Amino acid sequence: MLDRTVTIRNKLGLHARAAVKFVNLSNRFSSSVKIVKDGDEIDGKSILGILTLAATQGTSIRLLVSGKDEEAAMAALVELIGNRFDEKE
Repeated sequence: MLDRTVTIRNKLGLHARAAVKFVNLSNRFSSSVKIVKDGDEIDGKSILGILTLAATQGTSIRLLVSGKDEEAAMAALVELIGNRFDEKE
């Protein structure tokens, strides 16, 4: 299992559009993806779960990725977050 803490950098945080991008990317991999924020762990392949986190700009979250393609999945998800979900701000 890979464990990495990342910070949400885009201005609007982990809102609906960003959540859809995260879930769509997560679902390209067979590995399990979990997100932990403030002790709450949710399924990273669930849009509803991600939206309940209310992760705003500057929020730190932990990504837990486990499975056959965990390294590729973690790299892709970290890149998506680092690129502000391909948003300008």
